[in-house]
Amino acid sequence: MTSSMAAHFLAFNPISATDWINALGNFAVLGVCAIIFAETGLMVGFFLPGDSLLFIAGLLTLSGKSSAGVTNTHHLSLPLLMIAVPICAIAGAQLGHLLGARFGRPLFDKPDSRLFKREHVDKAEEVFTKYGPTKAVVLARFIPIVRTFMNPVAGVLEMPAKKFFVANVIGGLLWAEVVLLLGRLASNAISADKVDKYIIPITLVIVLLSVLPILFEWRKARKAGAAVQDAVGGDDRDSVTSGGRHRSR
Repeated sequence: MTSSMAAHFLAFNPISATDWINALGNFAVLGVCAIIFAETGLMVGFFLPGDSLLFIAGLLTLSGKSSAGVTNTHHLSLPLLMIAVPICAIAGAQLGHLLGARFGRPLFDKPDSRLFKREHVDKAEEVFTKYGPTKAVVLARFIPIVRTFMNPVAGVLEMPAKKFFVANVIGGLLWAEVVLLLGRLASNAISADKVDKYIIPITLVIVLLSVLPILFEWRKARKAGAAVQDAVGGDDRDSVTSGGRHRSR
């Protein structure tokens, strides 16, 4: 290994989407697909930069140049990405669900390490329980880390295979296509070397849009519960008042 190669290796940041794209070079599309598969299908892939990787991939599909006019040496094919990436995202999640259904709780019975944290499993279970199986699988696509652990958790919690597949296809298509297209649309305004700075706010917006229908339903259910409680409280007060009148007589 030459000194320049060693320097590039030491400077490589595994959570930086830009570093991954540069490292993959001519195999960028294949590499993006492999990383997306690993992030959604293997629990050890939770640290991989799924959202920002897709965003940068979309960013690098337009005209071969960045917003600063610098030639993009890794010009990627948008049609190829929009076909291949969702397939890999869906296939990876199916593998995660299969492993969870096959091995059950023992899959998570391991001590915490750099590649596994029990809190990640607990968070995925919390989302699964709070929003229900279908909504949780779709919503998890837009939540880093939860996106990785939701699939085996759904398998462990015995979400039916057919129901999971439908939710997986919907979530996988929405997530992959939306983030890729956002990168494509932003390509005229954001240079590739600054995209990691903007991906977090953009992802938060996507999550917010995904959560809004759930928040509306939660608010509606809360209002309904409050109305029932008021009605029950009113009946109790009427009973107490009636009882007081009878005693006064």
